[in-house]
Amino acid sequence: MQPDKILYTATAIAKGGREGRGITPDGPLDLQLSTPKELGGAGGPGTNPEQLFAIGYAACFIGAMKAVGAREKIKVPDDVAIESHVGIGPAGSAFAIAVELKIELPGLDRETAQKLVDTAHQVCPYSNATRGNVDVVLTLV
Repeated sequence: MQPDKILYTATAIAKGGREGRGITPDGPLDLQLSTPKELGGAGGPGTNPEQLFAIGYAACFIGAMKAVGAREKIKVPDDVAIESHVGIGPAGSAFAIAVELKIELPGLDRETAQKLVDTAHQVCPYSNATRGNVDVVLTLV
């Protein structure tokens, strides 16, 4: 799936791989990167690509729920939250990721919340980018 029109382009630079830095040229991000012990690293104080993906997917999914909510006249709670889990491991001779989004929609009845989540999963750019390639589990909590 390709956008009909690019509205915004994020630019980031990774230097040094998993033991380097991640920066955005416009200044908001300058992150130290560290490899987790589980992946053979020292487990240093920096973040890692899986954590960044987890935050990005969760934030984007909330945005998709708000867009769907506005369209469908469903008020997304102000305290909506997603606990995002991104696992990484071997897949044959390569590596792959798996995702679980634990979605909290306080105050919405279960049927409305599920409809919102299911529709947002069709709208969210991260969901569209991973569909058919990454196992994504959506858990309504």
